[in-house]
Amino acid sequence: MNRRARGTRTALAALAAALLLAACTEGGAPSGPGPAPSAASPLPATAPTPQGLLLTADFGADTVTFVDPQRGAVASVAVGRAPYGLAVGADGRAWVATAEGVAVVDTRTRVRLARIPYRTDTAPVTDGEYRGGGMGIALSPDGAHAYVGVNVPGTTGVLEVVDTAKREVTAVVPVGRRPFDVDVSPDGAEIYATGHDSFDVTVVAAGTLRPRRIEVAPYGTEDGLGSWLKPHYTAVRPSDGKLLLPFEGERLAVVDPRTGSTTVEPMTADTHQHGATLTPDGRLLVVGTGAVEPVEGKGPSLTVRSPDGAERVYPLEGPHEDVTVSRDSRTAYVTGGYTRDGYWNGITVVDLGTGATHRLSAGARPLGIAVL
Repeated sequence: MNRRARGTRTALAALAAALLLAACTEGGAPSGPGPAPSAASPLPATAPTPQGLLLTADFGADTVTFVDPQRGAVASVAVGRAPYGLAVGADGRAWVATAEGVAVVDTRTRVRLARIPYRTDTAPVTDGEYRGGGMGIALSPDGAHAYVGVNVPGTTGVLEVVDTAKREVTAVVPVGRRPFDVDVSPDGAEIYATGHDSFDVTVVAAGTLRPRRIEVAPYGTEDGLGSWLKPHYTAVRPSDGKLLLPFEGERLAVVDPRTGSTTVEPMTADTHQHGATLTPDGRLLVVGTGAVEPVEGKGPSLTVRSPDGAERVYPLEGPHEDVTVSRDSRTAYVTGGYTRDGYWNGITVVDLGTGATHRLSAGARPLGIAVL
């Protein structure tokens, strides 16, 4: 039995109870070791957005920030309270999941076009990890729909379906608790909502919107809401459509969404893991946020896992949350926002060939990130 499946589980359960059944402690004041992020001159308001910038969702503010990958933050746009995830379509419009609704931003002109309210009552609009409102978000391959996972504090979440042409919510589907991540199958036929606090992925058929729950719990569900050993983010493998969910830098759950079966493969980073993405050549990138307890695991890192299972683990300075990759697959961009304490206002740029890193300024507590 794994060390986290033995005595640590009991200790963590007690800790979690003291934190009001929190799965990941709510963030405090920004902090972080290492050199200060680099800064850049702002873009003139009337200048078009250059190609190749990054876009981050500023969970610690009401903005998204445009980031030059060499120089740092260059512009911001107000979108709504505590934006979490974002998705950018081929038309250059960004769809941002905030506490207040889904904001639509024209990334070429840096203008907010709309904010679409949720159908679901999520209680008063607040900040912090446990706030109600949008979390994970994804677009259908044809751009006709945006799918946003909406957290409803104290109960199960929902998937709200947005018609991107009409800019309105057209359907609401029940999913798991606190839907950290939303993904779509390569053919657009299914949507996957990762329920952090319910140990599951909800598979939603795009045509009928019928949900189907798959439990994903390689450590078991013994401690319930008090457990740290729960899913956070999912990557969809294009080669076979299977779902990849990393846990604790020790186990990779590989889920077949058609059958609901799960196999578990070993991982090597030995760190609490959050964000995940895939490069076009099939490498899995996973953000390690640090040890759950100082004596139980290693520090923050970025795991680069080849399709054959071989891993390289690059250390990072301070906690991070999510990750995206450059168009040429040579560079990773890792957000420092983090949903727990210790976040910082920037991103780390990682050379995937050498592991060399440097920091950039990037808004306020950035979580979601995309390459424009």
